[in-house]
Amino acid sequence: MAKVVVGLSGGVDSSVAAYLLQEQGHDVIGVFMKNWHDTDFTISEECPWEEDSKDALLVADKLGIPFHTIDLSKEYHERIVSYMFNEYESGRTPNPDVLCNREIKFDSFLKHALKLGADFVATGHYCRKAESTSGFELLAGIDGNKDQSYFLCQVSQEQLAKALFPIGELEKPEVRRIAKEQNLVTAEKRDSQGLCFIGKVKLPDFLKQQLKEKKGNVIEIAHDWHGFEHESKPTEAYNFTEGDGKVVGEHVGAHFYTIGQRRGLNIGGYVNPLFIIQTNTTTNTIYVGEGEDHKGLSRPGLLIAKDDIHWIKAVDDMKLGEAREYQVRIRYRQPLVSAELKMTEDGLKIRFAEKQKAVAKGQFAAWYSGDVLVGSGVIN
Repeated sequence: MAKVVVGLSGGVDSSVAAYLLQEQGHDVIGVFMKNWHDTDFTISEECPWEEDSKDALLVADKLGIPFHTIDLSKEYHERIVSYMFNEYESGRTPNPDVLCNREIKFDSFLKHALKLGADFVATGHYCRKAESTSGFELLAGIDGNKDQSYFLCQVSQEQLAKALFPIGELEKPEVRRIAKEQNLVTAEKRDSQGLCFIGKVKLPDFLKQQLKEKKGNVIEIAHDWHGFEHESKPTEAYNFTEGDGKVVGEHVGAHFYTIGQRRGLNIGGYVNPLFIIQTNTTTNTIYVGEGEDHKGLSRPGLLIAKDDIHWIKAVDDMKLGEAREYQVRIRYRQPLVSAELKMTEDGLKIRFAEKQKAVAKGQFAAWYSGDVLVGSGVIN
């Protein structure tokens, strides 16, 4: 049997993952990742990671496995927090959870585990791993409601080779049942919310620790805007300017908002809610449209720059001019949609079978073939 280091997060999923590995006869070590020092930025009155650390220790004690804590806060700040601030400041919408898995759990944490002599690292992700003649594959979890393969869309072959996902074949109720049967303290614990490893915190409050407020105009684009008569390029958003609409309010900084957002504008007097359809951090302008059927909210496709394309297996890489059909999602929990992917000189162009709402630059698009996650990339 193998020596496996489990990332015990203090939640029920990783707790059951550790138990299952132990039941399989593996030599299991529990490690809690401390990835946040609340010294540079005050984010909450509470310290959620402290409670999580205690719960992780209680689970390790219950299972009778070695346990220790590793401080990865320096790496987390450099690779995740700084990345988030830079992305939002430039008007993009990052996904810290995807980067957290690529840069922290399956890089810094993995390296630490290997130093401990581990054969594998394991997490409580709802996804699966398989091996084919062409390499390792990342598969969606059995539980369609909890599938977290999207969050691991940037992992490499080297990372997958060392990864185990013990609960990928289970559904959430079964995981909780096992935890309850084993009297694990996390059995009834609610799933964590908020930023990866940090916990509950309102994103605008977090961003305001470093990004300054800067008042600007909120401009409404009418349903009959002249530009809608001419279909935008398949992979590009509409290019609104301040002269294309009317000023209907004021905001506190374009970098605090994202495409598709409807809360936080505090502008009344409309039958239907206003949705943000575009932001411009250069002019500090936000463009909005009334109603979720507003044409400016949807796009027929997107582009992923060449340097941002990632394939789980190198054999799936597409040649210039090649086109394939895949199922695509552009955010966690979004239902998969059919799309054509075509490799061009500009990068990978994705054209949806049906227009998609709130396509935000900086987010990750991931494409699947059945249950297999084939590749991903940052939306340009």
